[in-house]
Order: sequence, then C-alpha cells, then structure tokens
Amino acid sequence: MEHNGISPELCERWSDAFHGDRANEIAANASVQSGFMNAATDCGALGRLPYTFSIDLKQGSITNQKSSGRCWLFAALNTFRFEVIRRYDLDDFELSQNYLFFYDKLERSNYYLLNMIATASEEPESRLFAFLNEDPMGDGGQWDMMANLVRKYGVVPKNVYDDGANSIASRNFNQYLASMLREFGAQLRDMVREGRDPEEIKNRREDMMSSVYRFLCIALGEPPKTFDLTMRSKDGKVYQEFGMTGCDFFRKYVGLDIDSYVSIINAPTEDKPYNRTYTIRYLGNVAEGAPVRYLNLPMEELKAAAIAQMKDGHPVWFGSDCSLFGVREHAVFDRKAAGVEKLVDHTYRFTKGDRLVYGDSAMNHAMVLLGVNLDRDGKPDRWRIENSWGKESGPNGGYYIASDSWFDECVYQIAVDRKYLSPEIRALLGQPMIELEPWDPMGTLAD
Repeated sequence: MEHNGISPELCERWSDAFHGDRANEIAANASVQSGFMNAATDCGALGRLPYTFSIDLKQGSITNQKSSGRCWLFAALNTFRFEVIRRYDLDDFELSQNYLFFYDKLERSNYYLLNMIATASEEPESRLFAFLNEDPMGDGGQWDMMANLVRKYGVVPKNVYDDGANSIASRNFNQYLASMLREFGAQLRDMVREGRDPEEIKNRREDMMSSVYRFLCIALGEPPKTFDLTMRSKDGKVYQEFGMTGCDFFRKYVGLDIDSYVSIINAPTEDKPYNRTYTIRYLGNVAEGAPVRYLNLPMEELKAAAIAQMKDGHPVWFGSDCSLFGVREHAVFDRKAAGVEKLVDHTYRFTKGDRLVYGDSAMNHAMVLLGVNLDRDGKPDRWRIENSWGKESGPNGGYYIASDSWFDECVYQIAVDRKYLSPEIRALLGQPMIELEPWDPMGTLAD
C-alpha cells in the first residue's frame, strides 16, 4: 500500500531546500519579527500609487463601524449623507446606522421564521436546512437589502438615534438573538409538520416577533417614530422641521430615487453568463420587499457606469474582497504592494472566476468610491475609496486607494443609478431572473 503521509525524511528534504536559499531565511526573520504583511509590503509599489485623482468627490468626516458587520449600511448611508452635505452646504453630517441596523434585525428575524415555515419539509441533514440555520442573525448584507429597509423606514440623522454599546460590538447580542430564533423556528416547523392551521401558525409567529421586538429594544434602544430636525449650513442658514418620519427625511433631504438604483456584478464564472440577471433563493430581509437582483456585466461596463456616476458628482457604493491583496497599515489595495508573492516565492494563478468557484474569494466588505484617476487615454489607473474603519485607519485619514488591477480582481458589485447605463444595458434589466442557490458565492454578505 502506497504511503502518502509526511515522513521524517520528507521533512528533512524540505528543510534542506529551505535553508539552501538564504532569501528564505531573510524572509522568515522579517516575517516572524515584524508580521507577515509588514514583511511582504513592497514600498516601491506603494510609491507608484500617489494619492491624487482626476475625479475627486469631497466627503464629510470618516465613519467607523467598529466591532460590527455593518459596512453595507455604513457605505450606503455615506453615499446618502454626501447628497445632504452637498445640497445643504453643511460642514459635516452623518446618518444613523443604528436605525437601519435595528430594522434589519427585526425584518431579518421575520424573514428567517418565514423561511423555517416554508422549508418545514426539509430534514435537518439537508444542505438547505443547514445553510439557513448556520447564521440566522449575522450583521452583513447587500445593497438590495438596504434599499428595502430605506423604502419602508427611511433614514434619520445620527444625532436622533445614535449608536450604543451593542450596535458597535454586536457579537454577544447576535448570538443570543440567533438562539432565540432557532428555538422559534423549531416550534414553527413542528406546527407545520403537525398540520396545524395556517392562521394559528401566523399568530404564533407574530407572538414570537413581539419577543424579538422587545429583545431589540433592550439591546439597541427603540428607534424614534418621529423626530425634530435642525441643520445649519456653513453660511448660517437654518433648516428646521418638526415631527418628521424617516421616510419624510429621505424623500426631502436625501432626495435620491432608490428605485432607480441597480446592482451590477462582475462574476466571470461559466454558470453565470454576462448580460443576464440573477437572484438568490432565500436571500433577503424584508418579507414583502423587492428580491435581490443582479445584472452580470463585463468589468469594463461596471467601471464605465461607476465613472459616469462620479463624473456627475455622485459617489458609488461597491462590494469587494477587502481581505485579498490589502495593506491595511498603508490604506492600499494592490497586489504588487501587498508583496506576498515575492515574500513566499509563489505566484497565485487563480483567476477571479477560479476564486469564486473554489471559495477562495467573494464579496466581504462594502465601501464607497469617491474618486478615480484617469490616465492620458481616459482609462482608470487608481481609485479613491471611503472606508468605514475610522479616521485612524491608514495615513490618509481613513480613506483608501486601490490600483485598477486590484479593482479588476477583487470588486464584485456596484450600485448605480440606471441612467448611467447605456440604453442597451438598461434593456437587459427587464429580463426574467435566473435563480441561484442560497450558497452561491454571489450571495455572500458584506460585513
């Protein structure tokens, strides 16, 4: 029988090979003492990414999601506050992330319970049952989920409903809320399997949701139903309103047509042809909301739409894999700057599609595009990014820079107003959606 284990002789051979190249010992010394990414960082590559941009939108102070997975909400609200700051000539302004966070938890709890009822025939060993119960109350999300919340609840200023201890560090309360939901889900599944009356099941679910609402009010505080607004512009002009709702504020002060925004993805895999629309089964939060909808386009089309929107003076929400080829200390996303391949003497040859198929990469973080530099041919070579990791993150006050090559490899999704798409591409949005499985990599949530 062939021996496939690691023998002492093999280890000795590998050790000899390691010590046979002095570069390995130098790399090990640097990595062990200063950290893997510090040792890998290529300072020369960093210098080839100057923090200057031909298109550069000015934003308010940097935000900080702290120890929570709310990046998708922070990024969306950062695009919204940009409109308020510009339109009303404010020094700075911030919207309440906690407000949408509360309602996402509420809606997502109901969505989970409805899914438990709908899949009651699934046995516990089924992949679908396991997937739906793995993380019923994570923080992450996507653009269309945020849009459903805004349509229903609007937005409010941060000073009306600020963060608390559990919104900035959500792990503990998420754990106990998830346990509550799994118990409720088990009860509802049993009721369905027992053939109980649908109205009885509905009433029981609503009772459960009353407990969820109480839980969320204790953890996050109850959101305001109405509020009074006072804003002052740079030149002293006062804007004042009384008894506003979140929907009133979004409609009047943000002023964006959320229904005109669409999600464009770049997923270069064989199972997702370009120029087709897609959705994900069981992905959502608001039960009566619009389903997640993506249009898969070549990267050049995605970039063109993002640049067109920024040229017109509006930032762009986007989702990417921020863990790949990032140098957080320098606030840079760039494969060459990360320098890992030189450090370990290995070239990573996976394509973007390979990474998706093999679970090596997916969208895991949402940020905002605030600028881009166009070269002499009008092509992008670097991008300016507003992050939500606080102003102390990196040397540019919390703003990041990404090379265009990183953008190609690591950006998976943008949200743009459809008016920045060509008529031919807009026509594609109306086609029937292809339904993807819940565990498809494009269903990964940004957090």
